[in-house]
Amino acid sequence: MLIGIMSDTHDNLVPTKKAIEVFNDRKVQYVIHAGDYTSPFTLKLFKELNCKYVGIFGNNDGDKLLLLARSEGNIHYQPYIFTLNDRKIVVMHEHHIVNALADSGHFDLVIYGHTHKPDIRKVNNALIVNPGEVGTWLYGKSTIAVADLDSMKAEIIEL
Repeated sequence: MLIGIMSDTHDNLVPTKKAIEVFNDRKVQYVIHAGDYTSPFTLKLFKELNCKYVGIFGNNDGDKLLLLARSEGNIHYQPYIFTLNDRKIVVMHEHHIVNALADSGHFDLVIYGHTHKPDIRKVNNALIVNPGEVGTWLYGKSTIAVADLDSMKAEIIEL
């Protein structure tokens, strides 16, 4: 099962639309957003996804009630823990406890954002993925990730 992973869109609509197009072209079956949509109007683009999405609130997400309403309940507070394709997944925005979560042995996939820096690595058999930033505000590179839940491998894609 292929999943798309994105984070830190920060209201930048052009690369957000491109990310959604790439996810649709790659035929991902699920998209996970690791926080910092920023404003609710960004969520209109997510209706163009050909699959379900879920996400968490980030530190720059101000109007949480409207984000929650516009997402139709698909955005959650962190940590968000769920199972997909028999894989236990935890989604965080901040990075402070990512290694501890992976090292705990409770999760197959640990997803985070906030740093705006892409990161793919394994810790204690858990795959850790930070897709980098879609919004380009810190580093000027718009990136996303695609992960395969069968092989537990992921790749960073520059938009």
